[in-house]
Formats: sequence, C-alpha cells, structure tokens
Amino acid sequence: MNTNKKSAKIVIRYIVLIIGLLFSGIGVAFTKRGDLGVSPISSTANVISIKFDFWTMGTWLIVWNCILILAQIFLLRRNFKIYQLLQIPLSFLFGWFTDFGMWLVSFIPVPNYAVRFSLLLAGIVILAFGISLSVIANVIMNSGEALVKAISDTVNKEFGHVKVVFDISCVLTAVILSLILFGGRIVGAREGTIISAIFTGLVVKFISKRIRKPLERLFVAEQ
Repeated sequence: MNTNKKSAKIVIRYIVLIIGLLFSGIGVAFTKRGDLGVSPISSTANVISIKFDFWTMGTWLIVWNCILILAQIFLLRRNFKIYQLLQIPLSFLFGWFTDFGMWLVSFIPVPNYAVRFSLLLAGIVILAFGISLSVIANVIMNSGEALVKAISDTVNKEFGHVKVVFDISCVLTAVILSLILFGGRIVGAREGTIISAIFTGLVVKFISKRIRKPLERLFVAEQ
C-alpha cells in the first residue's frame, strides 16, 4: 500500500470530520436561536451561557466538552489513550464553529413561535448532517460519545442503553442548574431539548444511509 496515498486518505477523513463539526456547530446555533432548547449534550452549557453571558455559548461548550474529557480520563485512567486528547482541539473547533453559527443566525428575525419552531427543526437537520459526517469519518469520537463509550466499557453495558441514560442525565443536570441559577425557573431546557433528543438520532440514521457510500469511496486507500 502506498504510504502517501494512505496518509492522504487519513487527511481526507479529518477534513470530513472538521466539516462535520462545522455543520454541528451551526446546527446548535440554529436551535439556540429558536430558543426552545438545544440538544441534550449542549443543554447544560446552554443554561450556563444564559446566566453567565460574559462568555459566549461556544466558549461554554468548550468548557463543557473539556469537563467530559476529564471524566473520561477519570473513568479510564491507564486505558485512556493519548490520541484521545485530540478531542481537546476538536472541542475548541466545535465551540468556535458554534459561535460562528450564532453570528450567522443573528440576522434571522424571530417574530413568533412558528419561526422559532422552524429554526429548531432546521437546527436538528443541520446538526444531524454534521454528526453523520463525523461518524462516517471514523477517526475520533466527540467528547460526549467518547464518554458514553467509556462508561459503557467500564460498567459493561450496551452503548445505546448508556447513551439514553447519559442524554437524560444531561437534561436533568441542565434543569437542576436552571432551577438553582434562575430562582426556581426552568430556562434554556424546553420542549426543543426533548424533540432534539427524540429525532436527532433518527435523522442521523436517515442521512447516514444516503451519504455513507459516496463518502467512504474517498476513504478507501488504493492498493
């Protein structure tokens, strides 16, 4: 196998991953603009960003993702691989892309609930497309998925079951934080968070089936 060609394919995978992060960040920004709640994994950072707005949503997402990476290190200890630290720069990229998305959607007027709901749905589709690209790239997991895998490996439970519990835990954490920070009110975690939790995975499956084969042709190194 030609080493240069193999390296080129790996570079392509990382480019696809970065493009996936870009779409994911923009998707989060759309749901944030709709103000009906963001995805479960981003809900805690969303609540904190509303209360402590001296930092942007993207910056709080970076902090939150780094916390998730620390949780992986704590769980896996010696089994935590050095290459998994690549999650750190990827978390920064995701945060920056989210802030870029926030700037893009800031020009969209939000006069009523129908527009808010439309932004939520658009955000779910865009986020799902970004996740699909990241999954198909298959080079490194984002911090949330990596933590779910770390937990599933540690407790010897199926990934999918742990993922459901993890998402619910993220939402509960966001709700509890909101109640504490906003005097008993739920802010930043609304119906959109539940809708995102239910439908994002389904949209990811739908999109992945249609783009996986064309993308994987880019990744197959020539012999």
